[in-house]
Amino acid sequence: MAPKRKRVTSRDVARLAGVSRTTVSLVLNNVPNARISPETRRRVLEAARQLNYHPHAAARSLVSRRAMTLGLILCQTPEQVFADPFLPQVLLGINSVAQEHGYRILLETVAHPDDNGYASLALEKRTDGIILSGPRSDDHALRALHEEGFPIVLLGQLRDTDIPFVDVDNVQAAHMAVEHLIELGHTRIGIITNGPLHYTASADRLEGYRRALAAHGIPVDERLITTGAFREESGREAMERLLDLPEPPTAVFAASDAIALGAMVAIRRRGLRIPDDIALVGFDDIPLAAYVNPPLTTVRLPAYELGREAARLLINIVEVRTPESTRILLETTLVVRESCGAGSGSYRSKVKG
Repeated sequence: MAPKRKRVTSRDVARLAGVSRTTVSLVLNNVPNARISPETRRRVLEAARQLNYHPHAAARSLVSRRAMTLGLILCQTPEQVFADPFLPQVLLGINSVAQEHGYRILLETVAHPDDNGYASLALEKRTDGIILSGPRSDDHALRALHEEGFPIVLLGQLRDTDIPFVDVDNVQAAHMAVEHLIELGHTRIGIITNGPLHYTASADRLEGYRRALAAHGIPVDERLITTGAFREESGREAMERLLDLPEPPTAVFAASDAIALGAMVAIRRRGLRIPDDIALVGFDDIPLAAYVNPPLTTVRLPAYELGREAARLLINIVEVRTPESTRILLETTLVVRESCGAGSGSYRSKVKG
C-alpha cells in the first residue's frame, strides 16, 4: 500500500515563497486593503501553484467573512434555461473569473420575480453577491434588495435604477439589424421578439426595430410585431402568425437565434425559400447559426466576455474595490451570411456605447 501523501499546508507555501503564513492568507484570500506588494503577491501565487495548494473553503470564509460564493440568477423557467443555446458561453465566462478568485457559483432559476428566490440567497447569507440575467421591469424585489446594499450586477439593464450592469446596447444592435434589411430594399419587415416585453432586452430590441423604421420613414404596422418566448417553438408559432397575414412580411428580424431557428421551420413548412421569398436576421450568433441552411445573418453578442465582465465587476464590488465603471456596454457586430440575401462574409461593428 502506497504511503499516504502529506497534505500541503499554508506553512509550506509560506516557506517556499519566503513570507509569513499571514501574508499567504492575505494573498490567497484576497483580503481587501491588504498592503501586499505586487512582487510578494506574485511569489505567493507562484508557490501555491507549484505546490498545488488550495485553501479550504471554510477557512477562506472565516478569514474573509464571506461565503466565497456568487449567486447566478436566471430569470427563466428551467425548461427555457436548458433550451437556451446562448447561455453556456456566458456561464463559462462567469466561472472562469470566479475560479481565478476562489469563488464558487450557485445557480438558481426564478421564473417570476414573486418567487423571491434570489432574495432568500442574500438574506440567508448563502452568497456574497448575485449576477442576475434577464432583468424584468416589474421586479420590485430586486430593487428593494439593491436599496438594502446587497451586491448585485445585472446581465442586462434596468434604466430607472443605478444597479450595476454589463450589457450591450440592445436598441442600437436591433436598429443595426433592421437597417440592414432596409438597405437590402425591404419595407415590410416583421419582428419576433425574443421574449415577453417585461424583459428589458426584449423591449429594447423592439424599440430598436421601431427606431430603424422611423429613421427611414417606414410606418410601423403593429400586425408585423409578434412576441416570442425564448424557445424555438415560440419562434415557429410567431412566424406562422406572420405568414397568415393578408400581406406577409418580405423580411423578418428574429430577436434571438433560437427564435430564428423556429421561424426557419415555419417558413419551410409553407414551401417558401430563405432568402428568396423571405429574408431573415437573428440575434446572438450562437454556434449553430453559421451551420444552418442557409447560414443565418445575425447580431453577434460577446457571450463569454459578458460573463467575464459581470463576474469581475461583482467581485470588485464584493471585495470593496472601486471598479472603473459600474455601467459596462460591450460591442456587438452584425455578421452577414446568406439568410438575408446579401451574400456572406461582410461584418459591421458597433462600437462601445
